[in-house]
Amino acid sequence: MTDRSEQESRSPLRKLMGVQIVGTGSFVPDNVVTNDDLASLGCDAEWIVQRTGIHERRHAPADMATSDMAVAAAERCIEASGINRDEIDLLLLATLSPDRLMPATATTVQDRLGLRCGAMDLSAACSGFLYALITGMQFVSTGGSKRALVIGADTNSRVADPTDMKTFPLFGDGAGAVILAPGSPEQGAMAYTLGSEGDGADLLCRHTGGVAHPFSKEGVEDRSWYLSMDGRSVFKWAVRLVGEVSRQVVSAAELSTEEIDWWLLHQANVRIIDAAVEELGIDREKVVINLDRYGNTSAATVPIALDESIRAGKIQQGQHLLMSGFGAGLTWGTAVWRW
Repeated sequence: MTDRSEQESRSPLRKLMGVQIVGTGSFVPDNVVTNDDLASLGCDAEWIVQRTGIHERRHAPADMATSDMAVAAAERCIEASGINRDEIDLLLLATLSPDRLMPATATTVQDRLGLRCGAMDLSAACSGFLYALITGMQFVSTGGSKRALVIGADTNSRVADPTDMKTFPLFGDGAGAVILAPGSPEQGAMAYTLGSEGDGADLLCRHTGGVAHPFSKEGVEDRSWYLSMDGRSVFKWAVRLVGEVSRQVVSAAELSTEEIDWWLLHQANVRIIDAAVEELGIDREKVVINLDRYGNTSAATVPIALDESIRAGKIQQGQHLLMSGFGAGLTWGTAVWRW
């Protein structure tokens, strides 16, 4: 993959203030799938806990799609914000598991929410919510939007291979949403970065289903339309990346790691989070963890963690949050946010 010194020059650190989050919401399906439930697939329950920290995850029932979860999270977000839905003038949906390849799933969500606004999908896998968040912030900051609804939603159980015993147990389904609005000069992203190392794209991908390799009988039979991951390589990359990028963004925000009140890291593997805690000297009590209950919900991990923290009364005005997503692409997005 790309040399880190080269990558830093292509992924500058930026600042974007004057934007606030005025509402949050999340949704996970009722169906709880424990590690023991996966034993019938040949999965070792103890191995899953030791290697990932995941005890259970949620799977959407057959009649539930990504749009259904996105709508549910958005409804809760709109209710929490107290704003009139007629004020929402932009909808961004981050997902790696759209209802269909065309049109954008965001348009289905827009219609079901009764919104009158532009709507589009963003595809950056597990980094998707951070990419969508920064995109929405740009619209609000420039006056292109007054109220932007940003959603991260994924139905991973439909695209992960149930015969892949090292990958399938990692993922769960869910959705999270926020509404962005103009804020004070003290609110927003004190520093952020978006980056990618495209030479690692094959490490985590779905080989079949695009125009390069269209769906075919062979693609179904060899299961190449399912998600494929080189777990060891992705893990090593993520461990290296999270600590380095987090330190850079905190420094760019002119803060110390001790001044970050809450760490909302992508919920992929507890060992990646543990490595970041050790490298950065983070107080583990400040690290939000829900992967033990939900697994990796891809674009939904950060907004679900944010919503649960807000509803638990943890996040207060003026506090500093670090939000970070990383995954397929290989891509990442990290931001230090002043609430």
